[in-house]
Amino acid sequence: MGLENKDKQPNDEALVLIDADGPFVTPGIESVLLLRDALWSGPLVIMMVFVGVFQTIRLRGIQFRYLPHAFSLLLGFKKASHQRETRDHTKPKKQGDISSFQALMTALAGAIGTGNVTGIATAITTGGLGALFWMWVIALFGMATAYSETLLAVKYREFNAEGAVSGGPMYTLKNGLKAKRLAWVFAFFGAIAAFGTGNLVQANSVADAVYAVHGVAPIITGIVLMITLGMVVLGGIKTIGRFAGVLVPFMALTYLLIGLIVIGIHIDKIGPAFMTIVESAFTGQAAVGGFLGSTIMAAVQQGVSKGVFSNEAGLGSLSIAAATAQVAEPAQQGFFAVTGVFISTMMVCTITGLVLAVTGVLGVTTPAGDLITGSALALHAFASVYAPFQYIVFIGLILFAFTTILAWAYYGEKCTEYLFGSRAAYVYRWIYTSVTLFGAILELELVWGITEIANGLMVIPNLISVLLLSRVVKQETTQYTKLLK
Repeated sequence: MGLENKDKQPNDEALVLIDADGPFVTPGIESVLLLRDALWSGPLVIMMVFVGVFQTIRLRGIQFRYLPHAFSLLLGFKKASHQRETRDHTKPKKQGDISSFQALMTALAGAIGTGNVTGIATAITTGGLGALFWMWVIALFGMATAYSETLLAVKYREFNAEGAVSGGPMYTLKNGLKAKRLAWVFAFFGAIAAFGTGNLVQANSVADAVYAVHGVAPIITGIVLMITLGMVVLGGIKTIGRFAGVLVPFMALTYLLIGLIVIGIHIDKIGPAFMTIVESAFTGQAAVGGFLGSTIMAAVQQGVSKGVFSNEAGLGSLSIAAATAQVAEPAQQGFFAVTGVFISTMMVCTITGLVLAVTGVLGVTTPAGDLITGSALALHAFASVYAPFQYIVFIGLILFAFTTILAWAYYGEKCTEYLFGSRAAYVYRWIYTSVTLFGAILELELVWGITEIANGLMVIPNLISVLLLSRVVKQETTQYTKLLK
C-alpha cells in the first residue's frame, strides 16, 4: 500500500493516501506479479466460492438459520451454557487463552483493514457499483467457510504444559487429516504472509499517509510504530486480545456511525443506489464522469476478490485467533466467526459502498483530470458532506492498519512456533516488531507480490482441510444444535 503520488508534498489537496492494489510495477518483478494475478484471478476464487457453497448446502444454510443465535452470543444476550456432558456426566472445561469475544476481535483486527475502505473504493472504481453486490454474495457463502474452519481449529487445537493454546489450519491438517506436509506448507506461507501483508506493507501505508498529511518523516513514524507495537506484541496473545477487544469495536462503531450519518443525509438516494448496485451487477455500468464504465465480468471479479480480502474467510488466518478462545464447544466459536464475516463485509464494506453511491463521487477527477480512486475517493465522499469527517476516517485508516499488524503478529507467531518450536515464538516477536521500522522506510513493490502469492498458497491447504473434514463439521454442528433445542 503505497502513496498514489510519491512526488506529492505534505498537505497538498486532501488526503490522497493509500492504494489498495499495491504500488506501481517496477522492472524486475513482472514475473512475480504475473504469478500473483494468475493465482488470484481464477483458480483460487473458484475454489473459495465452491467451498462456501458446498458447506452452505451441507450445513443447510446454518449461517442464515442461526445468525440471530450467533449475534446473541456475541452481544452476551445468550450465555454459552449449552455444553455436552462427558462420560462421567461432567461438562468439559473451557480451556483457552482469551475470551471468545477477544478472540473474535483479534480476528476482526486482522480482517478489518484499509481494504474495507480503500479496497472497496478501488473495486467500485474498477468494477462499478455492481461489485458490491457480488461482494455480498461471496460474504454470505464465506460465512459457512469461516464457521467451518473456526470449528475445526478449536476442535483440533493443542495445549502445552502451561495450558497455552496453539491452533489453526496447520493443527487441523496435522491432527484432523494427519497431513503433516500440508500443515507445514500452510505454516511456512503463513509466516511469510505475516511479515509481508501483515507488517511491512501496513507500516508502509501508515508512514506514507502520515507524511502526506503532516509531513512527518517515515523513519519517525516507523520508530513510533515499532515502540507502540512492541508494547502490545511482546505481551503475547492475552495483551493483543485485550487491546483488540477495546480498539476494534471502538473504531468499527465510529466508522459505521459516521457512514450512517452520511447516508442519512442522502436518504432520498438510497433506493436508487440499491437499484444501481443490483442492476449493474448483471448488466455492467455505463460511464460516469471520469469513470469509463465497467462490464459484468469486471463487477464479478472485483466483488469476489475484494470480498475475500475484506473478511479473510477461507484464508485460514482468522481461525488461528479463534483457536485461542476459552470455549468448550467448537461450534460455538464457529458462530462467533459468522458474526465476524457479517460485520466485516455486510456492515463495514456495505457502509463504504453506500457512502460512495449516495454521494455520487464515482467518476470524480482531480484538477489535472486524473480519476480519483482508492482511499482518496472514500475520503472525498465523506468530506463532501462534512469536511472534518475525512480526518476522522483518515485516523480510522491508520488504526485499521495498526490493528492488522497486531493480529498478523500473532498469526505469524503461531506459524513460526509450529515450524520451529515454542522457543522460536519469543524470538519471532522481537524480529516482527523490529521489521516494522523497515516497512515504514522502504519501497515494497516486490514484497507486495510475494506476500499476496503467499496468501494464495495458504488458501489451498486450508480449504482442503475444510472440504475433507466437512463430515466432522456436520457432526459437531448437529450435536451443538441439539443442545440448543
